[in-house]
Amino acid sequence: MLVTDSDRLQADVVAIVDRHHRDRSALLTILEEIQHCQRAVTPFAQQVVADLLHLSPSQVASVVSFYGFLETQPRGRVVIRLCRTISCQMQGTQRIARQLENDFGIRFGETTPDGAVSLGWAHCLGMCDRGPAMLVDDHLYTEVTPEQVHTIVADARRAAGLPIH
Repeated sequence: MLVTDSDRLQADVVAIVDRHHRDRSALLTILEEIQHCQRAVTPFAQQVVADLLHLSPSQVASVVSFYGFLETQPRGRVVIRLCRTISCQMQGTQRIARQLENDFGIRFGETTPDGAVSLGWAHCLGMCDRGPAMLVDDHLYTEVTPEQVHTIVADARRAAGLPIH
């Protein structure tokens, strides 16, 4: 029997949901784990979760769309999110954004062609007094300057096992 990508994805999603005893209250945790495993919570994965938890697809989709850290399209192996609250903007977010876009040759909301890095905005990282703030995967950086971007990105690429440019 030929195993397809859809079969593998479905098996991964079933295993994750089963680890949480098919408990609806674990929906957000389940979705986070799917994203960690698959780099996205695709519409197909959302449908499988909905079926297993006896939820409507729109209930699952509404959770995915509510949380900015859940993606429906595959993201890079390194995800960089830059805070764009007014306090971070006043402290130089735009300079950091330009530096990131120049370094990677992509705009915010995009992923590098090799799938290595995605740039995205964060609505708040809770560091208003220490901005600009940037989240690289699960690592928070505060008071970021354009000069620090190169080092931060090189460290993240190294941690992800990616070549450093």
